[in-house]
Amino acid sequence: MSHNESINMENFEKSYGEPAKASVVQIQNNEEQLNRTLKTRHLSMIAIGGTIGTGLFIASGQSIANGGPGGALLSYGLIGIMVFFLMTSLGEMAAYIPVSGSFNTYGSRFVDPAFGFALGWNYWLSWSITVATELAAGEGIMQMWVSTDKCPGIVWSFLLLILIVGFNALSVKGYGEAEFWFALIKVVTVIIFVIVGIFVSAGVLGGKVYGVSNFTIGEAPFVNGFLGVLGVFLAAGFSFQGTEMVGVAAGESANPEKDVPKAVKQVFWRILLFYISAIFVISMLIPYTDPALTGGDVTTSPFTLGFERSGFAASKHVMNAIILITILSAGNSGMYGASRTLWMLANEGKAPKIFRKVNSNGIPIYALAFTALIACLSFLTSLFGNKVVYIWLLNASSITGFIAWLGIAVSHYRFRKAYIAQGRDLNELPYRAKWFPFGPIFALILCVIVMIGQGYTGFSSHPIDWSGIVAAYLGIFIFIILYVVYKVVKKTKIVPLLECNFSRTNT
Repeated sequence: MSHNESINMENFEKSYGEPAKASVVQIQNNEEQLNRTLKTRHLSMIAIGGTIGTGLFIASGQSIANGGPGGALLSYGLIGIMVFFLMTSLGEMAAYIPVSGSFNTYGSRFVDPAFGFALGWNYWLSWSITVATELAAGEGIMQMWVSTDKCPGIVWSFLLLILIVGFNALSVKGYGEAEFWFALIKVVTVIIFVIVGIFVSAGVLGGKVYGVSNFTIGEAPFVNGFLGVLGVFLAAGFSFQGTEMVGVAAGESANPEKDVPKAVKQVFWRILLFYISAIFVISMLIPYTDPALTGGDVTTSPFTLGFERSGFAASKHVMNAIILITILSAGNSGMYGASRTLWMLANEGKAPKIFRKVNSNGIPIYALAFTALIACLSFLTSLFGNKVVYIWLLNASSITGFIAWLGIAVSHYRFRKAYIAQGRDLNELPYRAKWFPFGPIFALILCVIVMIGQGYTGFSSHPIDWSGIVAAYLGIFIFIILYVVYKVVKKTKIVPLLECNFSRTNT
């Protein structure tokens, strides 16, 4: 650590009322070290796996129905650009300071320790509950093959949880390998669908020429005007959540200075290929007026319908299996992201110390077990009553992905400003985000628009749905409460640019 960094650490501790270790985690005990075994291919597929999920395989049909083909393409394109800028912002910080569970660390170092505390716990909550939703979704998928008369649905959820915990408990390489193959299957599916869809549209398969006629029927290409585009815009944001997992995994990358930039650089082209091209092909094959697009399950997945138009009779079962893999992939990533975030919070003194402990394979086993327990408890709320508690949990977690993105944008803006203010050379950055400060500011503005827009359906209903409005913004309320409580208790302040800590100590 340089002399300047030592001074910064001392000033930080004096000014912000908490030990310097809250900003720079120096692990001296082998029991508290993570293993750096993730390769470039792992990080690349983790980024892909974060973007391809049920949002593309199922919800894309609903998006086309609500906004029309033009509205869907415009909305997903804008969100894609926002995610690109967010990934470049995250890539700059993660390549220079690779830490596992990075968002809260960057928020603490470059904004305010209270901001990092709130970011960390919100991100952990989001993924813990997401695992529970994937367990419930997996149960529904399995019931399409095996009825509840033959096997209770909760058995499938339990088996999925065992698989997810197993992948994460073996080693970080086990998680990386599992996610690599899960993501590869999803990638191949999308590529095959796009190719087959083009052949079907041209009349080579299926015996009917579709062309682009569906882009001009009825109100197409834009349906329901501005509100239609806005609705799809909000949905598209949720579809892309998970791309930031590259930042979480950076702390366990074998060579973060090279691996992280490579993964980040490919994100935009993946979004362009996998989402934009897939939605374009779906729009060619299925008119937005087709009621099947609003079905919301695997039997009415636009991918299933597209393959059926090619004459592929078994498409329903194949897509059922792929969506099950998608669910397993999302649960696998969620368990990983939540456990590593909790581990980092514990190392920064923002969570109980027991969650710092790791096993001989470098796995934060207690953080993993606690995350699995919360996921189980969240899942159980879906089995009792009218699922009221479960629905509120979902609403609380759904917006936290946008809060994490907002945190990335703010942290990167402050990171770069502090970096320059301290007289550091931009050429020393392993990866530099382009178009600063436009990128983080653009991403910040879009995140705020999406977050504010969450309750628009509640405000537009007659009478106003106040319960729905509160539920839509519950995640923001939780974040604010966490921020204010920690700030008051610890008496933290916004970190001055000249005192931001750039120590590259790895965890």
